[in-house]
Amino acid sequence: MIKPLWIRGVRRALLAAGATAALAAGVLTATATPSQAATQGPCDIYAAGNTPCVAAHSTTRALYGAYNGPLYQVKRASDNATKDIGLLSAGGYADAAQQDSFCANTSCVITVIYDQSPKGNHLTQAPGGGAAGGPDNLANAVEAPVTVGGHKAYGVYVAPGTGYRNNNTNGIATGDQPEGMYAIFNGKHFNGGCCFDYGNAETNNLDTGNGHMEALYFGNSKGWGWGSGNGPWVMADLENGLFSGVNRGFNANDPSVDNRFLTAMLKGGPNQWAIRGGDAQSGGLSTYYNGIRPTVSGYNPMHKEGAIILGIGGDNSKWAQGTFYEGVMTQGYPSDATENAVQANITAAGYNSGSTSTGSLTPGSRISLQATTSPCCTSHYLRHNDADTKVVISNITSASSATDKADATWIVRAGLANTSCLSFESADKPGQFLRHFNYQLNLNFDDGGGAFAKDATFCPTTGNSGVGTSFQSFNFRTKYIRHYNYTAYIAGNGGTNTWDSTTSWAQDTSWLIASPWS
Repeated sequence: MIKPLWIRGVRRALLAAGATAALAAGVLTATATPSQAATQGPCDIYAAGNTPCVAAHSTTRALYGAYNGPLYQVKRASDNATKDIGLLSAGGYADAAQQDSFCANTSCVITVIYDQSPKGNHLTQAPGGGAAGGPDNLANAVEAPVTVGGHKAYGVYVAPGTGYRNNNTNGIATGDQPEGMYAIFNGKHFNGGCCFDYGNAETNNLDTGNGHMEALYFGNSKGWGWGSGNGPWVMADLENGLFSGVNRGFNANDPSVDNRFLTAMLKGGPNQWAIRGGDAQSGGLSTYYNGIRPTVSGYNPMHKEGAIILGIGGDNSKWAQGTFYEGVMTQGYPSDATENAVQANITAAGYNSGSTSTGSLTPGSRISLQATTSPCCTSHYLRHNDADTKVVISNITSASSATDKADATWIVRAGLANTSCLSFESADKPGQFLRHFNYQLNLNFDDGGGAFAKDATFCPTTGNSGVGTSFQSFNFRTKYIRHYNYTAYIAGNGGTNTWDSTTSWAQDTSWLIASPWS
């Protein structure tokens, strides 16, 4: 059980309109020290607009200028110990070094995402629901490294099967009460599964009918509604429908958006709602829809229940993927002017891509895998085909096309089946992983299942030839990633398959960890 963190007293000192800093609506822990010159956070801006935050979640930074409590909690695999990860300073950025030190030589998952508002609406492991069993998986703590304001931090990497929830909230809108919300997502990490959501949902983990949810959705599902282009889109999950406009179906004004850091906004009140979005690194917001509630029965008035979800649908539909960095929910319907000021605060925060390293096997690092077999293949790299799902090796040089270079670049992830091992996500096809099927290597979407996780997990060992690194299949321990006839397999040193040939097996299964081509 999470003990209450907050002293209820909240001090506000708001400057006149147009000021760039304020001693903001701070929320202090029992041991926190108030900031003497705190900068303004998104929740201070919402408070000044008379729509205060009732939930404020972030693993990267403080969302109030005076906040000095924990952002999230991690649990390490080695001994199941937990640690709260706090800030470098009040109102500032995550102290990622705390996590790195605590999780050194083991793996960690994110167990709690703390609510920075006075309401105490923390997010924890989601239980099972009507659509899928549970409890859901917890996010690996190192899978989404970024920098914010030049400081290292980690987001929440949601793979299929991962989800967070709070069914017993305080102050979240119910019924037809007005509310607003925003989230910052990775616009490159998505799929068409249901449903990568953040927002208001059912309190019993079941689909209780039209209008019982109001949550931000991000992905390229076309099952209910969609926008222009091929997606992904920011839409509203209002239960039994993803809405890009007034009703289910096509809304030409809802554009495909894939900014590396994406601001997504949703607000709803009596017979009124809107979707807005923008680049979280620069520029303003665009309005994708602003109008009446859906005319289908059940959505006017709304029947919101007030739970909070992250990464899943209201009935625990958990087949989607995405990455979350920060988000809030408000009491009341924010004005466009307030939201525009929040967007300016977000762009000033300084989000940037932040792999922990390149050319190393640290989770989050980008790498390319270079073959070592001489004389045929020392300029060849492991890459996926664009025409099909097959994984091969081919010659990649500085003169190669940008597409070829991207196809030969991988993001190292903690092993899907065992975090002591590794998985490899395509850098240019987020959510698709290197996995073996019938011993041949392919690039496929993570479906959240245990069989896929095992097929996509490889354990690094000293190179079988004495050079570089070899990668042992997690579920076929005598087989390693090998190139044979320029095609990639898992192969044993001798066997009934042609690719198990003993000829040059040790070299073919040894790889150099190279700097990423893309």
